[in-house]
Amino acid sequence: MQFLSRLRDGERLVDLCREFGISRKTGSKFKKRFAELGLNGLLDQRRAPKTIPLRTPEDIVKLVLALRRLHPTWGPKKLNEALKRKHQNIHIPAPSTIADIMTRNGVEMNTRRRRHKNVSTPFPELSTPKAPNDLWCIDYKGQFRLGNQKLCFPFTVTDAASRYILACEGFERISGDDVRRVLDHLFKTIGLPKAIRYDGGPPFASSTSLSRLSRLSAWWVSLGIKLEQTEPGSPQQNGRHERMHRTLKAETTRPASKNLLGQQARFDAFIETFNYERPHEALAMKCPADLFVPSTRVAKLLSTDYPLHDHALKVMHNGTIRFPRGFRGDPVYFLSECLVGHTVGVRELDDDRWLVSLQQIDLGWVDRKTKRFEPKDA
Repeated sequence: MQFLSRLRDGERLVDLCREFGISRKTGSKFKKRFAELGLNGLLDQRRAPKTIPLRTPEDIVKLVLALRRLHPTWGPKKLNEALKRKHQNIHIPAPSTIADIMTRNGVEMNTRRRRHKNVSTPFPELSTPKAPNDLWCIDYKGQFRLGNQKLCFPFTVTDAASRYILACEGFERISGDDVRRVLDHLFKTIGLPKAIRYDGGPPFASSTSLSRLSRLSAWWVSLGIKLEQTEPGSPQQNGRHERMHRTLKAETTRPASKNLLGQQARFDAFIETFNYERPHEALAMKCPADLFVPSTRVAKLLSTDYPLHDHALKVMHNGTIRFPRGFRGDPVYFLSECLVGHTVGVRELDDDRWLVSLQQIDLGWVDRKTKRFEPKDA
């Protein structure tokens, strides 16, 4: 104020700037500010530019926020790709800019600390899918309560290579019959996969059954489908499927619907969005439907002739087999009730020791000397 007062009284700007130890440019700046703004002009001013040519237009910001509200679990990369597909004639900002937009508007992003991968040795038969239908993954997602307090058990099927969701059906219980109906429909409409990956729980496997087979998995073997069971306590071996479950839970169960019918409608809408709209980083930001194609393998039972075996024996209603009539005095040999109706092959090895197989799976040996069946995994 003293500087400006003396300047107003007629003293020279150059002399005052020299006395106050400021440059002539600074002195002129405060003279101009005081003339335009009064006392407020002497306070510190914002240094942000008054105009930002590259600022994202407000209409684009609204598009980003609207799509995020529609899909609360999507991050900047998925939002960027989805907006590009939907608005091809509009310049869509980069994922980093979309992240800034979300931060400025108080939108919480699903950031998480990356964990170090556990180095574990999977079962040798676990494969790496290269193309659609090389491997299907199946599982029950954890149950949850509906609005009417009844439990819902979602059964899901995905194609591992394309991440395409083949089925998501809500049931009131875990049931092998329900699973078979869903898979039977998929086999008839889409075709057969080369392999199915599952965990060791029911109804897919049985810890007390022969070769851990269940009625379901024995059915898959009879169709020529390779079995891939994950190690106990190793959900990372079915990580692609488990990751889909996390998204499914976030977008369809919070909160859950009032009843199973309404919840199934949510599952169906989720499948449509996941397969046809949601870009996937592991697929180079393509959607699963861009890559998935139906299988060329037709669902039919394999031949039960067993040309490399000596005999083909049908498993009787109580899970047992009996050698042909020429083997007099032989008892029945119990295998497993899950094999009822299937045909197994038996091949003599040596000294009345016979190998028993279900298609490509060796189940164990019949020792005709001791009159006992010895399971392979015993």
